[in-house]
Amino acid sequence: VQLQASGGGLVQAGGSLRLSCAASGRTFDLYDIGWFRQAPGKEREFVGRYKWSRGPTYFADAVKGRFTMSRDNAANTVVYLQMNSLKSEDTAVYFCAARLRSPGSWNFWGQGTQVTVSS
Repeated sequence: VQLQASGGGLVQAGGSLRLSCAASGRTFDLYDIGWFRQAPGKEREFVGRYKWSRGPTYFADAVKGRFTMSRDNAANTVVYLQMNSLKSEDTAVYFCAARLRSPGSWNFWGQGTQVTVSS
């Protein structure tokens, strides 16, 4: 499975941004897609995950109520991370990952996409 994350950029605090994670390969084997982020000088942290069979979703407390995840209806292999009410502390490199079972390790990782929130 290959993952391609995109959609990062610069946005003002309070604004919105949508990230995409496009999966290819043996996607039918996937259990869920996860989003993680890593800010400068900090450990990578979990943001949320989306069960591949169209939900449900789970989010870290830091983003709950502001971030949502969904799967593209037309392109079944794309999962979106919609980020609203962005804060400066959301600034980080965002990664998408996938795994084959839960609980379990995240088997596949995409490259990161930079999100910068200006205050």
